Amino acid sequence: MIRSGNPALKESTFLDLGSGTVVSRDADAMTLNGTVNKTGILLLLAVLTAAFAWSQTLTPTGEVAPGASLYLWGGLIGGFILAMITVFKKTWAPVTAPLYALVEGFFLGSISAIYSHLYQGIVMQAVMLTFGTLFALLLAYRSGLIKATENFKLGVVAATGGIALVYLATIVLGFFNINIPLIHESGLIGIGFSLFVIVIAALNLVLDFDFIETGVEQGAPKYMEWYGGFGLMVTLVWLYIEFLRLLAKLQSRD
Repeated sequence: MIRSGNPALKESTFLDLGSGTVVSRDADAMTLNGTVNKTGILLLLAVLTAAFAWSQTLTPTGEVAPGASLYLWGGLIGGFILAMITVFKKTWAPVTAPLYALVEGFFLGSISAIYSHLYQGIVMQAVMLTFGTLFALLLAYRSGLIKATENFKLGVVAATGGIALVYLATIVLGFFNINIPLIHESGLIGIGFSLFVIVIAALNLVLDFDFIETGVEQGAPKYMEWYGGFGLMVTLVWLYIEFLRLLAKLQSRD
């Protein structure tokens, strides 16, 4: 059936939990154009709040403002909470997905401003690489160069889970002032790790494309357009952050 490395997009999304059958709607069914439009709206909302957070994070002299952490952590935690609500209450996606985009924008704008302060020109490079990767993989998927086979899905899901465990261990150990060596540094191992994570994040886009296409073919309910756009945005945010981390590592070596 359907499998995605993105935790927001999974097989049970299109299943009726009571009967175990695929949810289908005729009049108000999910469409590809509708999903694309909803994704565009979510990205626009995120850009709007990101621009505001950017202006509040940096002072007129280009320094990081004292209250920058409010937008950074508020956006990160608020976005995570809204993402979890959306995952477990899919029918709320028409409301929670836009809210997620708005709140996540605060995090993206703040962290982007901080990276821009530390590394000149890094943000525009990360944005171009993110959307370049999106369109390149979309073209490869539509042309049949990349196919989301069952083994492909299993491999990406396994790798994504492994990366999640590494990041979770990093957070937990950080509370005890313990750092995982090498992978988060600017050495060759750290750069190699970032490249690996970027590849896995990019391959998750392929699974998301397949998931959305399958939902359209099976006549998923209309609200799944918002949910599909939300899931795709989750992957794009992850990919963008990983590009920022990689570019920062590369510039710190100069």
